[in-house]
Amino acid sequence: MSERNYEFRRRLNRVHEADRHDPAQRPTRAEMAVGAGWRLTVSPAASPYLIRVAQDLQDYFLVSMGVSLLLERQDPSSALAGSAPKTVVLATAADLPDLGEGADVPRSYRLVVKRDAVVVCGHDERGVGQGCYYLEDLMNLREAPFLQLGDQVRKPVFQPRMIHSGWGIDQFPDAHLNAIAHAGMDAILVFVKGPNTTTMGHLDINDLIDRAAGYGLDVYLYSYLHSTKHPDEYEAPAFYESTYGALMRAHPRAKGIVFVGESCEFPSKDERTKGRTRHCPVPEGAANDTRPFPGWWPCRDYPQWLNLLKGIIRRYNPKADIVFWTYNWGWAPEADRLALIRSLPQDISLEVTFEMFENIEKEGIVTRCVDYTASFAGPGGYFSSEAKTAKECGIPLYAMANTGGVTWDIGVIPYQPIPYQWKRRYDALLKAHADWGLCGLMESHHFGFWPSFVSELAKWSYWHPRRNFDETIRQIAVRDFGEGADFALQAWQHWSEAFLDYVPTNEDQYGPFRVGPSYPLVFLDHDVVFPSADYAHFGSRILKTLYRSHKPADVPVEIRLLRRLSARWDQGLSCLRKAVEQTPERKQGKVRDLLRLGEFVRNSVVTTIHVKRWFLQQEILRAAASDGAAKRAALAEMRQIAEEELRNAAATIPLVEADSRLGWEPSMEYMTDRSHLEWKLAQVRQVLDETMPEYERSLGTGS
Repeated sequence: MSERNYEFRRRLNRVHEADRHDPAQRPTRAEMAVGAGWRLTVSPAASPYLIRVAQDLQDYFLVSMGVSLLLERQDPSSALAGSAPKTVVLATAADLPDLGEGADVPRSYRLVVKRDAVVVCGHDERGVGQGCYYLEDLMNLREAPFLQLGDQVRKPVFQPRMIHSGWGIDQFPDAHLNAIAHAGMDAILVFVKGPNTTTMGHLDINDLIDRAAGYGLDVYLYSYLHSTKHPDEYEAPAFYESTYGALMRAHPRAKGIVFVGESCEFPSKDERTKGRTRHCPVPEGAANDTRPFPGWWPCRDYPQWLNLLKGIIRRYNPKADIVFWTYNWGWAPEADRLALIRSLPQDISLEVTFEMFENIEKEGIVTRCVDYTASFAGPGGYFSSEAKTAKECGIPLYAMANTGGVTWDIGVIPYQPIPYQWKRRYDALLKAHADWGLCGLMESHHFGFWPSFVSELAKWSYWHPRRNFDETIRQIAVRDFGEGADFALQAWQHWSEAFLDYVPTNEDQYGPFRVGPSYPLVFLDHDVVFPSADYAHFGSRILKTLYRSHKPADVPVEIRLLRRLSARWDQGLSCLRKAVEQTPERKQGKVRDLLRLGEFVRNSVVTTIHVKRWFLQQEILRAAASDGAAKRAALAEMRQIAEEELRNAAATIPLVEADSRLGWEPSMEYMTDRSHLEWKLAQVRQVLDETMPEYERSLGTGS
């Protein structure tokens, strides 16, 4: 059955998957079972947050495990008395001081499982919430309401773990907030242009802060406010009071503000920059100024600007987390970047992108990762240098890590199913935590979050003690595929290794990899306007349809790499199809979603190969030395490429029809749905039937 556009949100809104209990399962001697007659208790003084957590766990038992629990208010000590019936007790360290020992950091918890009682004792109420989600995770893996007898304390490694919405830009319905909390994250990100104003228009931000808190989540405001005054200017304090002061007066309970150069640049006096923002009119005689804008350079006066804003912001929220992200100038000389970090105030947080600006060598060619990619585990040299310096300066360090499950590698998919490559990223982040004190993560940008087995693996990796990755991924495969688990693991291995051959060039990530099979084949300079929604945050403004290469000589090697990627990916698809054949009927829906995702990724790689081949033939057409025969041969090759791509695009239509999340991205909206693919088919057909014949006729006249 096909889905209408946006129907994927129905799936996002289902936090607890129905009927996860496999009735064939039986508890071992080392396990206990929660069943009929059990109850769930919270303290009489429990807050509305903790009541909601308890109700969520009650709903999980009913919907996922088919077990009905009575929810009661009772003193935790009384609930654990010897004569009490079988009970799941939710409490904090304040309620049960003896049990609370060891759970000594925010959101940590102790879990005690006995034959007749289960106790989740959190350092704080958010710790209780995470302990309840952990119970769900354990029972999901076990496919039964069975728990291992024992006593353990678990602590989060990273705080905060920030995420953008995967439901829609700055849109966070309660169900999505709940899913984010279940994934172990503790904060969400909202773009802001002013009080109650986001990039998408009006939003009641205080209501969002209240609702997010109801799920144990903080709210960070990602600044899109324009800064038109240098801190030296007389009017600067009043100006920033009217912008950031107004923002924080309106939303004093926001957890913090994220600053990134391109979104909040100011008119710096650093002589190495233009000294004006990109939003300002070009002064007379400045058209040929090749210096970067201040948002793209580690300006000497950023600390002055930050100190001014810090005073204004913390007037309304003394504990506001001010996050300064160096995303835009990782390309700058290391000495200049580190000099800026050493001059920053120490009571802010520094955010650095984990893999960005790394020169990645493959098959003798060097590609610089200028945005986000999962093909390189990281850390890059840019991150490492700034992380070491942040540690030296005692500045809290965050990483833009993309471990929500997706990067800019393929722009319109929900997540990248390459778990063993993600593990390399998790391992590297944990090493950065040990070596440099990395303590917080941003786990996605506007491409958002989709709950998946990949986000599950991230959660298992980000808590101490860390669960064994190989054991966990096998349990996930058995849970989701049953008898097909071994083939699923083989598929994930193939896909993870295949993605090491991905080529993260700027031209590809802003070109065919951004939208996949809907990307057009443009003839020479006959550019086209790619259709996009007028309400989209970015739409097609972050897509370049006139494909060029930064280094044409590298393109044949890039094609060879992507062909190898495609071949290995096809091996994974073959294994996954075998896994699907052996998967029980009741689990078929989820695994077929994964199969369609894998096929969409493969088709996107094929499109990019075709675009590169098309580009090389057009280089022959452009070359002054090419004679008519060479150009006609190039045209013949282009016709073959176009026909192959028409078949590839057409084969993608059933995939996006069956899964409305494929082809969509929050900031661009739909870019590869059926209508866009049909547009692409018509565009390529016009090139074949009209544009190319007209060009070939011009060759016959000697033009």
